[in-house]
Amino acid sequence: MGYVSAVPPPRNDADAESEREAPDSRGGRRSVAVALLLGALGATVVLLASGRTWARGTAAIGSDSLQLAADGRAVTGLPAALAIAGLAALVAVFAVRGRSRLVVSGLLALSGLGAALSAVVGADGRSTLDAQAARTTADSAAHVAGLTQTTWPYVTAAGALLILAAGLLALRFGRSWPSMGGRYERDGSPRARTVAAVDPDRPEDLWKALDRGEDPTTDQGADRTD
Repeated sequence: MGYVSAVPPPRNDADAESEREAPDSRGGRRSVAVALLLGALGATVVLLASGRTWARGTAAIGSDSLQLAADGRAVTGLPAALAIAGLAALVAVFAVRGRSRLVVSGLLALSGLGAALSAVVGADGRSTLDAQAARTTADSAAHVAGLTQTTWPYVTAAGALLILAAGLLALRFGRSWPSMGGRYERDGSPRARTVAAVDPDRPEDLWKALDRGEDPTTDQGADRTD
C-alpha cells in the first residue's frame, strides 16, 4: 500500500489566478445578457412612449373651444433620437476593444441619461400646445387652457434609465465582454488552423481530405520518406 500524505499538494500560481478570474468571467457573461436586455428594452420603451400623447389642452375659438393634444415627439425629439443613438452605441460596444470600448460605453450611458432628463424637462408640453393653439386659431397671442399631462413622459424617462443602466454595466464589465473580432488573437493574427490527421489505409479519410482542399498524397510521401 502506497504512502498517503495528509498535506495537500502545493498549488501553483496559474491555478490560483484561474480561480480568481473565474468569478469575474462568469459575472462578465451574465452582465452581457443583462446589458443587452436592458438596452434593447429601454430603447423600445422610449421609442414607443415618446410617440404617445404627453399633454392635452383646449384653445378658444370665438365662443367655442378646440381640444388639442401633443405627443412626445412634438414636445421634444431628444428622447427618441438619444434612444436610437444608445442602440447604436450598444452594438458598437462589441465592435471595439480597450479604451475605445470604454468611450463607447460612456456614450451609451450618456444617451440614457440625456433621454431621461429631456423627457422630464419636456413633460409639461405647454409651449408646444401654445404654438399649436396659435397656428389653429391664427392668433399669435393664443394660449392653451385646461392643460393636463399624462404619465407617458415619465414612462419615457423610465425607459431611458434602463439604457443608462446598460451603459453603467458596460463601463463596469465591458473589458471582459467578447467582441465581433473574437476569432482573431490579441495581436490581430488569425488562429492557426488545425489539420486533421489522414490515415492512408482509410479511403474515407482520403476523400475527406480532398473535400477540405488538402493533398493527402503529400503527407503519405513524407511518411514514406521518413
